[in-house]
Amino acid sequence: MQKAVEFKNRTWQVAAILHLPEQFNEKSTYPAIVCVHPGSSVKEQTAGLYAEKLAAAGFVALAFDASFQGESGGEPRYLEDPATRVEDIRCAVDYLTTLTFIDENRIGVLGICAGGGYAANVALTEKRIKAVGTVVASNFSRAYGELNALQILEAVGKQRTAEARGAEALIVPWTPASLEEAQKNGPVEQDMAEAIDYYRTPRGEHPRSSNKLLFISMGAAIAFDAFHLAEKLLTQPLYVIVGDRVGAFGSYRDGFELYNKAISTNKSIHVVKGAGHYDLYDQPEATTEALSKLVPFFTTYL
Repeated sequence: MQKAVEFKNRTWQVAAILHLPEQFNEKSTYPAIVCVHPGSSVKEQTAGLYAEKLAAAGFVALAFDASFQGESGGEPRYLEDPATRVEDIRCAVDYLTTLTFIDENRIGVLGICAGGGYAANVALTEKRIKAVGTVVASNFSRAYGELNALQILEAVGKQRTAEARGAEALIVPWTPASLEEAQKNGPVEQDMAEAIDYYRTPRGEHPRSSNKLLFISMGAAIAFDAFHLAEKLLTQPLYVIVGDRVGAFGSYRDGFELYNKAISTNKSIHVVKGAGHYDLYDQPEATTEALSKLVPFFTTYL
């Protein structure tokens, strides 16, 4: 059972889908989980898949489009702003606390890829969140730091100057439009090939997953360390899911960094054997194994 809802972040509305358990009864109270999508994604893709499965397990699950993206409001469009992404999650929690059928003391968060980084980050200071789950969590600071970060920042500065002087905003693709296009530049790395297969083919594509990124977003993203101060502030129970078929996106390393760094005394990490980053977005065997760990975890701590 699903219900389209929205909640406010600052002056705009955030579009969301509330996934409800079978036999839902508004007079009962339920634990709730905020499901946070990856960069370039929308609520109907992998975050929605996990939300649907969590609802089937008895939770109310809320998947939403990030501000500036999908059906959500906010300007400029296609901005990937880490601070606002984290604030989206806080606002989702605000919304859940207004629902009479939600137990405000039993709210958790689950994030996938970049959403996993945001989920961990918000939990540092948002203590209404009582349990944190991540699936192939990615830390922007580490990911961009392994590219030519300084060169990108120089380009961002030049682009901001150009736009201040009247140039049109530069919009770049998150991924190439097809594997064939990507191969024009040489061999395609495993994670990128699988990103294309998920986002740009019928497997996972969605009309509102636009593949558009406002280029100047990279200025904030490069400096965003999602796990900063986790060794002091990430106190909630934590469950980290990674796959051991490691690609360039680095979520295997990020998952172990988050697990090792978090001060939480109740933390676990599970490695899905043979699974790559994008297998844990939607492939039945990998996601079923992930959920077989996450559902008991959230049941215990929410």
